[in-house]
Amino acid sequence: MSHSTRDNAPGSTPDSATLLAQYGPREAMEYDIVIVGAGPGGLATAIRIKQMAAQTGQDVSVVVLEKGSEPGAHILSGAIMDPQALSELFPDWQERGAPLKQSVTDDAYVFLGEKSGLRVPGLFLPPFAQNHGNYIVRLGDVTRWLGEQAEALGVDIFPGFAAAEVLYSEDGSVIGVATGHMGLGKDGQPTEHFQLGMELLGKYTIFAEGARGHLGKQVIARYQLDAGRDPQSFGLGIKELWEIDPARHRPGFVMHTAGWPLQSDTYGGAFLYHLDDNKVALGFVTGLGYRNPYLSPFEEFQRWKTHPRIRWYLENAQGEVTAKRLSYGARAINASGLNALPRTIFPGGALVGCDAGFLNVSRIKGSHAAIKTGMLAGEAAFAAVTAGRQHDELTAYPEAFESSWLYDELHKDRNFKNWFKYGLSVGTMMNGFEQLVLRGNAPWTLRRSKPDHASLQPAAQCQPIDYPKPDGKLTFDRLSSVFISNTNHEENQPAHLTLKDSATPTRINLAQFDGPEARYCPAGVYEFVGEGSDKHLQINAQNCVHCKTCDIKDPTQNIVWITPEGGGGPNYAGM
Repeated sequence: MSHSTRDNAPGSTPDSATLLAQYGPREAMEYDIVIVGAGPGGLATAIRIKQMAAQTGQDVSVVVLEKGSEPGAHILSGAIMDPQALSELFPDWQERGAPLKQSVTDDAYVFLGEKSGLRVPGLFLPPFAQNHGNYIVRLGDVTRWLGEQAEALGVDIFPGFAAAEVLYSEDGSVIGVATGHMGLGKDGQPTEHFQLGMELLGKYTIFAEGARGHLGKQVIARYQLDAGRDPQSFGLGIKELWEIDPARHRPGFVMHTAGWPLQSDTYGGAFLYHLDDNKVALGFVTGLGYRNPYLSPFEEFQRWKTHPRIRWYLENAQGEVTAKRLSYGARAINASGLNALPRTIFPGGALVGCDAGFLNVSRIKGSHAAIKTGMLAGEAAFAAVTAGRQHDELTAYPEAFESSWLYDELHKDRNFKNWFKYGLSVGTMMNGFEQLVLRGNAPWTLRRSKPDHASLQPAAQCQPIDYPKPDGKLTFDRLSSVFISNTNHEENQPAHLTLKDSATPTRINLAQFDGPEARYCPAGVYEFVGEGSDKHLQINAQNCVHCKTCDIKDPTQNIVWITPEGGGGPNYAGM
């Protein structure tokens, strides 16, 4: 369109301008509201707009784009869900059949040594560590259900369409997004199956892509929405779903652990959640601010499962591993807190959920925050559209957030992550003091100044970590894990994992940090091949589970994750 411009940031679609000049213009569809991402946040935004439209007898058109094959396909979370926001969105969610089936029946917080475990008495658990009234869910199933509710209200959902570009008007406001071109070969040139992407134009565009959203990241940079805020901090969450011996299954039991196998100066922890039907979810979160380049989050997770307090649930009475691993996945999560929250509005749109960083890391919960912020953004967008406005700032959204229960929750827990820079013992003690003694009303706020990618120390200053080989029963390798994540990409397409400079991985990352790409990626995407001067980084993009770890942790910020063809990536059925 002649009145729109594209963001030409690194990682934009290869030769898109050339393709448009040759094959354009793109087809365009106009809506009142365009939403990027059919996760809990994006769907809650759409649902709330349509609810208000129905209540007032007005017609507001809403479209949701989803890069996965269906809503929920790329959703990965532990997950324990606080139903507070869902109850506001749908007070009758139980009657509607929402898949919140297993309530939490018991909480255990355990500090692990290499062979030992100490459970914290319930009396000493701070409020954020208590899960009474919450539910253990498969968040992908919840998301699919939300998608059904949205469509019943008249929301258009386009699965398999990856939003690849932000579209701007001449005055600099966001006017929509364009989906990626289809049918490009590995060289970026059109094949016989080539199709131009489509423009989705809206009066307001809401970005709800999840943590480290590809387009959200660009919008934050363009409008400097993070000016004066702490750098965002992330963790890599890795999860496996297992079916275990009924004799060792305790429906509703949740266990969180801290300590071993991570060193005390490395932030992280793990969980074991008992769902229904003899299923348990095992997960491990490694803070991506870790310093030792030899650390492998995937291997730390595999090692954690060998602890006696964990493997007991996967064994029979004779000590044999009889449980069956069903699926695997990985996803970066926000771990920043309120101090790193960017400004959530800009001319023409807003950021909701984890695209902005609303996850409460102390509670290890983000779905309730995504739903709540989606509702607040939806209410602001509905009011603006029905008042005849477009492409301005939805100031009512951040104002409503600051007066909400979610703001109060995040404010009380704002220091949680930052205390752990002093180590596990100090972090645990000070968080307990803030929450149990001060009731979340600490008169101080801890700040951070270093982004995760800047935290790695040179390999020469660090101790290599000797990880045991997988046994194929309790512990596994990356490739067999990716196989059960149902990950698939069309192989003849441009790589969606791009390098600003192809020499940097060998010249800097390998030389100074011993090639951390091969260790921090949980899917075996990156490996250094060749010998001597021929050694180079090979990128196996077809393995990518879209976790975004490389985009976050690469010490030179040379890797840029862009959207592959829509419908590609993992398919987290039952996760």
